[in-house]
Amino acid sequence: MQRLKYRICSFLKYLSLVLASFIAIMPIMVVFFASFKTSKEYRETGPLVLPQNWLNFENFRRAFGEGNMLLGFLNTAFILIVSTVGAILLGTMVSYVLDRFKFRGSKLIMTLFLIATLIPGITTQVATFQIVNKLGIYNTRLAAIVLYMGTDIISVYIFLQFLSTIPKSLDESAMLEGASYLTIYRKIILPLLKPAISTVIIIKGVGIYNDFYTPFLYMPNRKLQVISTALFKFKGPYGSQWEVICAAIIIAIIPTLLVFLLLQKYIYNGFTKGSVK
Repeated sequence: MQRLKYRICSFLKYLSLVLASFIAIMPIMVVFFASFKTSKEYRETGPLVLPQNWLNFENFRRAFGEGNMLLGFLNTAFILIVSTVGAILLGTMVSYVLDRFKFRGSKLIMTLFLIATLIPGITTQVATFQIVNKLGIYNTRLAAIVLYMGTDIISVYIFLQFLSTIPKSLDESAMLEGASYLTIYRKIILPLLKPAISTVIIIKGVGIYNDFYTPFLYMPNRKLQVISTALFKFKGPYGSQWEVICAAIIIAIIPTLLVFLLLQKYIYNGFTKGSVK
């Protein structure tokens, strides 16, 4: 009886894993199959039906050429790199000041950061749009960069948690040697924050790469398109070319898949260290 219970539990365990894996991989399979189908084949066959011709790369050619995805990759890479570097510098500086310097109003600043995070972003878009427009950066890459660089409370909390584990005696020793606050931040704090920085790079980078709303609203110029807005080109008022959109999605997945395969060890380490601090 005990052996039967063990076998049933083991069967249910593997069944749940198979079902969860299938649910996770199914959308990607549907998109992958659709990317090789013709327009007629896409309309007349089911989403899980295999394409008739696996060598039909016409959708990929149209997606890359007509969608101008090379320009999208370049704009995305530029915005992602500048925004991530800027966000990390701002986040580490704010965290350094809040953790190392005790002054009146520090708790109030943290509370204001938290309140700003709790307010739904969509409710502040009118005011944000007016500010971006008044700054004269609307319809430029700088609009998205400034919005992405905005110090977010999640990054600040991650940096604060790591900073609390760095002994303050290191700062005091450096000050006795004549180091300034900026030197301590640059030569002691930043190098010791590498695990936290890697975690923030992953979270921030994935968020910027996947974001559609900010580039669509603040950078409508076609020359400023990013990967997410490039996919939108094949959707119009008279219908959508889903097989081409699926091919474009596969192209957009390739860079992130390569980065994940090359850096998976660092990604897992970053998440693990970030979760236990």
